[in-house]
Amino acid sequence: MPGGRLSQQERQQIALGLADGLAYAEIARRLDRPTSTITREVMRNGGPTAYRADLAHRATERRARRHRKAAAPGTPQASAPAYGRDSAVVREYEEAFTTLLMQQGLPKMMARVLTCLYTTDEGSLTAAELVQRLQVSPASVSKAIALLESLGLVRRDRDEGRRERYVVDDDVWYQSMISNARSLAQLAETARDGIDVLGPHTPAAARLENIARFVDFIGENITRAAEQARDVLYTRPPAAPDPAAPRSQT
Repeated sequence: MPGGRLSQQERQQIALGLADGLAYAEIARRLDRPTSTITREVMRNGGPTAYRADLAHRATERRARRHRKAAAPGTPQASAPAYGRDSAVVREYEEAFTTLLMQQGLPKMMARVLTCLYTTDEGSLTAAELVQRLQVSPASVSKAIALLESLGLVRRDRDEGRRERYVVDDDVWYQSMISNARSLAQLAETARDGIDVLGPHTPAAARLENIARFVDFIGENITRAAEQARDVLYTRPPAAPDPAAPRSQT
C-alpha cells in the first residue's frame, strides 16, 4: 500500500469518485490507500460536496510551506512527539477533526480548542499550553473555553500547582447524548402543546403528533443506548510491555 502525501492525480481521482457517489472506502480501494487517508483528505478540504482537487492540492502545498518555515533553523521547536508519532500526520488528522466539528456547527476556534484537548494524552491543557499549541491570543482561548463550558463539552480543574486546567472528561460524550435526548423530549412536549392550539383531528395537529412520536422514539433510544454503552468511555488501552522485563521461560 503506497504511503506519503497524495499526488495531484490521486486528488483528481478522489474528486471523480465523489462526483460518482462512491463511498470513501471504494475510492480508497481504487487508489490503494487507507480509507482514513481519503476521509481526512476530503473532510479538511471542504467535505464531499465542496471538494475540489486543485484547491485541495494548493492547500496542502501551503500547509507544507508553513511547516517547513516553522521548522527552519532558529525557530523554537516543540518537544519530540510522544509514542513515535509522525508530527505531520498528527497535524493533518487534527485539521480533519477540526473541520468535522465545524461542519457539525462549532465555530472554528471552539473546534480547534476541542480538537487540541481531545488529541492530548492527558485530556487536559492549561490556557498557556493552548495558546502555545494553537498560536492564538489568550483572549481567543478564553472565549472559546467559556462557550465550550456552556455546552458542557469541557470543564475546569486545578493541578497540584493550583494552575487552572481545561479538561475533556471521559463522561463528556455520555452527558452530551443525554442532553440531546432531553432536547428531543422538550421538542416532543412543545409539539404536543400545539395539538390543542391548532385543534385535535386537524391535519396540522396530526403532523405535530407524528413529530412528537418520532422524536420521543429517537430520544428514548438515545438514552437507552448511552446507558448501555457508557462503560466504553472508560476503557483503557492495554499496558505496553516492558522491554526490560525478563521473558518467561517455556
